[in-house]
Amino acid sequence: MFFFFVGGLEQQAREVLKSGAGRCINCGSRADLVEYDKVLKLFFVPVWRWPGKHPLMHCNSCKLFFPPALKIDSSSAAVTEALRCRSCDRLVDPEFRFCPFCGSAI
Repeated sequence: MFFFFVGGLEQQAREVLKSGAGRCINCGSRADLVEYDKVLKLFFVPVWRWPGKHPLMHCNSCKLFFPPALKIDSSSAAVTEALRCRSCDRLVDPEFRFCPFCGSAI
């Protein structure tokens, strides 16, 4: 006789503190400052939930959680680099996933 254990930890946004507080470090789309919960799941069912210690940034597109210190600020020079295509070096709208000029992934 043997048993399968299917479970894990995950983070879930509990409350949005500031909407559109920055940009995602992974995909460059809009990220919110959120309070979050850590959730223990067994067989995909939430069993235990406890609050996170500090607010985190949460990306609306790729669902990434990251610390606010790593956010891309809209007034910094890093944004213009993040909004440039890596292939043709042209400025691209932050909502685009592919460059409209050369077609490469952003």
